[in-house]
Amino acid sequence: MALTPPFTEEHDELRASARGFIERELTPHAQRWEEERWFPDEVFGKLAAQGLLGLKYPERYGGQGGDYLHEAVLTEELARTGSGGTAAGIGAHINIATPPIWKFGTEEQKQRYLVPAIQGERIGALGITEPGAGSDVAALSTRAERVDAGWVVNGEKTYITNGVRAHFIVTAVKTSKDGGHHGISFLIVDRGEGVTSSKLEKLGWHASDTATIAFEDVFVPEENLLGELNEGFKLIMANFQWERLAMALGAVGAMQLAWERTAEFARERQAFGRPLSGHQAIRHKLADLATSVYTCRCVTYDALRRFVDGEDPLREVTMAKLLTQRASFELMDECLQIHGGAGYMREYWVERAARDARLGPIGGGSDEIMREILGRVLAL
Repeated sequence: MALTPPFTEEHDELRASARGFIERELTPHAQRWEEERWFPDEVFGKLAAQGLLGLKYPERYGGQGGDYLHEAVLTEELARTGSGGTAAGIGAHINIATPPIWKFGTEEQKQRYLVPAIQGERIGALGITEPGAGSDVAALSTRAERVDAGWVVNGEKTYITNGVRAHFIVTAVKTSKDGGHHGISFLIVDRGEGVTSSKLEKLGWHASDTATIAFEDVFVPEENLLGELNEGFKLIMANFQWERLAMALGAVGAMQLAWERTAEFARERQAFGRPLSGHQAIRHKLADLATSVYTCRCVTYDALRRFVDGEDPLREVTMAKLLTQRASFELMDECLQIHGGAGYMREYWVERAARDARLGPIGGGSDEIMREILGRVLAL
């Protein structure tokens, strides 16, 4: 097959290796992990042993010395786990919890948190969303009060992926009484006294632990301030582009897998004396779905190329996130329809895929927020 820019032969070799590992070590357990509402922490260790937790991080921290393209390959391939929750838990660790430490952390913080995170020994989470503050980060109410040698944190975060299992939470807090975006800081909060988690039940992503985390008089030492005091909004914005690109890549991977499985089902399932794919209505539907997959991949890869080339592709990334998440949900619904009554049953993968895909138009910035960003970018 011809190489697809911006990927090279090296990236294709990584894709084959990662896919083989995922299909051997993760996919066979997807159904059980969904039923248990949990996947084992040992999965992080297995990924680390394959070098998959630090693809874009420097070798001096235990990473592979690669870049965002290597991470993009893994993010897309994780969809083949067949469990949106498992992919989300892994993705939260590598795509949203550890990047702020890599970009803004001191050398000491990187040694304490990034190194063991890459080794799969410590699991991270990002704590921004609150019961009263989602996309409106200026409304954060979790506060950190200055005390000798550090801060005392009180407040609550919610919808936090890895919120039960995480050993540390990269947490957005208010450190100033100033309103608006000024006065937000980030602290790395270790799980310990005063930190409690309550697992949330969800429509999809059952294998991931999504939680509300309460902080009650939690002492955080001075050395756990991440980045500059009262400048945390810059940190929030710095990783949004990659987080949204990662969501687009994950959706593209999930769409491709769903199409492949549904097309195979349609070729094998007989109805009225011939395969489902022999009926024009189904054949045309599969053709439309293939077109949707290809379109979403083109838009996403274009944004990815611009991102790795050092552009600030706010428009393209926003478009990719907006397009792929809704398209993925719609594709899963159509795939379920093609499966008929079987698709509505828990024993079929497509029932789970349809539920998992519903989070996409909400998480990482809702469709409405994406359209508002585009409205500003397009000077509307």
